[in-house]
Amino acid sequence: MQKLRLRYAKRGPLRFTSHRDVARAFERALRRARVPMAYSQGFNPHPKISWIGASPTGVASEAEYVEIQLVEVLEPDELVRMLDAAMPPGLDLLEAVGVPVGAGGESLADRMEASRWRIELPGVASDTLKAAWERLLAAEVVEVERLTKHGMRTIDARSAIVTGRVEDDPVVSPSTTPPDPCGILDVVVRQLTPAVRPDDVLSALRVVAALEPPVPAKATRMAQGRLDDSGGLSDPLALDRAVRVSTFG
Repeated sequence: MQKLRLRYAKRGPLRFTSHRDVARAFERALRRARVPMAYSQGFNPHPKISWIGASPTGVASEAEYVEIQLVEVLEPDELVRMLDAAMPPGLDLLEAVGVPVGAGGESLADRMEASRWRIELPGVASDTLKAAWERLLAAEVVEVERLTKHGMRTIDARSAIVTGRVEDDPVVSPSTTPPDPCGILDVVVRQLTPAVRPDDVLSALRVVAALEPPVPAKATRMAQGRLDDSGGLSDPLALDRAVRVSTFG
């Protein structure tokens, strides 16, 4: 009957929760809110939920996306009210946009070309971070190692970086209590295979400039979307909003 595309946030301590546990919490909230979900057919039916590029464990996000299908039509704003009230603290539903079931056009996943990350580095001065960042941008290839379930893997972190800057007058997030100073990096990274994550960017800074934050960094995904000519990101739900406005006025 209806498909909805949702944007939600993962905040606070919940950033340390795995995607599998986030998905379970989301499904429990759907049941508590009595959302009329559509289910797959077969011996073990599952609610029709499609996750779009979930963020890694240990990072926060203001731009996570998921699609759900319903057997009844709900107003998107009403769904946000119902579902957000049933979510656990730190898992916050921000927006819902309805799209026709079975309609053609590109999928939501096709609109996710890159992510914009805000990385806070407590104990690292902005000038120190700027110097390291400039060395990273000047390199053609920066290989880093990542431990995967198949063992250690070497990836080129530099090839995924589109643009970035170090904030001149950083405002540290309230949940961070860093020693002064705290450098903040705002970076846009292409969503390649394998994905280059914030910890890979930090590893690249370690490779090119021996940058070692004295305490763990905090990363937050601020946006996802398609890259524009300036290296910015378009809103992946903008087209769906436009279609809804043209359809319903």
